[in-house]
Amino acid sequence: MTANKTAAPERKKPLERSDFRSFLEIPTRWMDVDMYGHVNNVQYLSYFDTAVNSWYIENGLLDPVRGETVFLVAETGCNYFAELLFPSNVSAGLRIEQIGKSSVVFRVGLFSGEDLQTAAHGRFVHIHVDRQTRRPVPISHKTRKVLETLG
Repeated sequence: MTANKTAAPERKKPLERSDFRSFLEIPTRWMDVDMYGHVNNVQYLSYFDTAVNSWYIENGLLDPVRGETVFLVAETGCNYFAELLFPSNVSAGLRIEQIGKSSVVFRVGLFSGEDLQTAAHGRFVHIHVDRQTRRPVPISHKTRKVLETLG
């Protein structure tokens, strides 16, 4: 009996600053750092969330208090390449990889300061839903046009 050998998946590589369309500067906080002296991995997803929702608000796509629709996270994941530290600024880059009927797939890159390659990057999937029912609703043509600027 022979063992079934499967090739290991290829390790992801850092992305370049030029791979992203929009950036948000996020200062690291003392509370972001763990006992190993670097920003804890869970904070990276918080930076993703902050970058995406800040972009929505800045571009008139989200009113987090009164809007009839909101975007909820359906999936997220992150690949790590270099440490982020305190005190410093994280430059969060955004681009959209896919726009579906009621979903948006973002690629978010986190850069340490002005570095040209990502310290981490990941996938962030949002579903456009009715605020009350939490059921998916189609992305309007107007919203889709704004989202396409990050494509």
